[in-house]
Amino acid sequence: MTLAPISFAAADTPAPVSGTDSRTITGHLDTGAADFVYLPVEVPDGVRQLAVSYSYDKPAVPAGVPGNSCDVGVFDQRGTELGGEGFRGWSGGFRTSFAISNGEATPGYLPGPVEAGTWHVVLGPYQVAPQGLDYQVQVTLTYGEPGAAFTPNYPPDRAKGRGRAWYRGDCHLHTVYSDGHRLPTEVAAGARAAGLDFMVSTDHNTSASHGIWGPLAGPDLLIITGEEVTTRNGHWLALGLPPGRWIDWRYRARDNAYPRFAREVHRVGGLVVPAHPYCPYIACQWKFGYQGADAVEVWNGPWTYDDESAVDSWDSQLAEAVRTGRPWLPAMGNSDAHSVPQVIGSPHNVVLADDLSRDQILAGLRAGRSWLAESAAVQLDFTATGHGRQAGIGERLTVPLDAPVDVKVTVAGVPNGTVRLVTDEGQLHQESLPASGAGTVLWRTTASLAGYVRAEVRHPLADGTPGQGNTMGAALPWGPMAALTNPILLSADGS
Repeated sequence: MTLAPISFAAADTPAPVSGTDSRTITGHLDTGAADFVYLPVEVPDGVRQLAVSYSYDKPAVPAGVPGNSCDVGVFDQRGTELGGEGFRGWSGGFRTSFAISNGEATPGYLPGPVEAGTWHVVLGPYQVAPQGLDYQVQVTLTYGEPGAAFTPNYPPDRAKGRGRAWYRGDCHLHTVYSDGHRLPTEVAAGARAAGLDFMVSTDHNTSASHGIWGPLAGPDLLIITGEEVTTRNGHWLALGLPPGRWIDWRYRARDNAYPRFAREVHRVGGLVVPAHPYCPYIACQWKFGYQGADAVEVWNGPWTYDDESAVDSWDSQLAEAVRTGRPWLPAMGNSDAHSVPQVIGSPHNVVLADDLSRDQILAGLRAGRSWLAESAAVQLDFTATGHGRQAGIGERLTVPLDAPVDVKVTVAGVPNGTVRLVTDEGQLHQESLPASGAGTVLWRTTASLAGYVRAEVRHPLADGTPGQGNTMGAALPWGPMAALTNPILLSADGS
């Protein structure tokens, strides 16, 4: 939906060389309004800064009925084409104003010249009350010389590392550059405090923070650039984007645009990861399917019922992939931390990688050579051994059909926890850890009985009992997750 344009100077009228000029537009949107409403702004020559403020009414609504919520962003004179070059920033509903100039911009927006042409302020009315939504947008232009340009300082692709090793990292984090309350300095400090080796910057729908991470990375912390792409039919993580690369989000599942942008991420070597697929918030539940995904985020922040649903669905997909011989989808866990008291690194991924570099970390995640931990205090080792061969997390063990396969899980850091071993048949073994939180669990199977085996480590239930996964009843069968592994696949070699 495109509105009538705001004009600041007639074509035959020279623009002023200094000073400011403002225009205000008001309007009304009914329930059922377009996802995105574009307000054209005719920007003349000689503009140093463009500033926008907006507001909308929030009338009372009955319980259970969404009230008004409206996002905002802007595209420059290069246009609003889906995936085009005109994107200049997005703040969702987190801010009521923003400004852009050549040398600086409000967090979430891209610094650069304010060139003449038709810009578009974008309203995103993702909830409209039954009474409709009344809005007001004020655009202010400041005239003058553009000033010095902003110079981005992108993070390096590699940190010091330990060679081939297990590296810990949180791949879903927000700052003030989208809807987080933490500064990038605070997020980097939080990642270090959590014992992480790497982190991924995933502010919503913008690449604006990419250019400030450079000074915050170091030999001890790899910072990878990315984006959380928040569509109207679910959110997904674009991990490992080249610094400055932006991925469009302005589509629904029915528009068939998601595959195009998933391919774009793959072309630049990144990962596509559906995020919190069962989150109950508006527009958060995943509706695009999993074709083209590289992993799925099954654990998002503190453990809740939607994570249980995500793990159950992932396990069903895993069983189907093993049965049909198709590639299987690795699981991921991230904090999605926005502000205090949300804890950076709870949970996070522990990835086996050849080096602490962007490419090697992404390769480990893509291959499923990873497990999920609630904190760096949790330690885990998981192997399957049979017929003189051994495989670890994300690997395949090929043995004679009925050869014994010994599964071993060693855990530390989960006092009185419960270790579960799950196959395509379901949970087949459960064993409690002592109060020290450290122990080793052994279990034997064969490739004829299990197409894969994966491990979970759970905290006790609220009443202190370990729980039992093979019973039904009104109460939840398990306590919160402490660790979750990707599977070890078992195959028969026919010998």
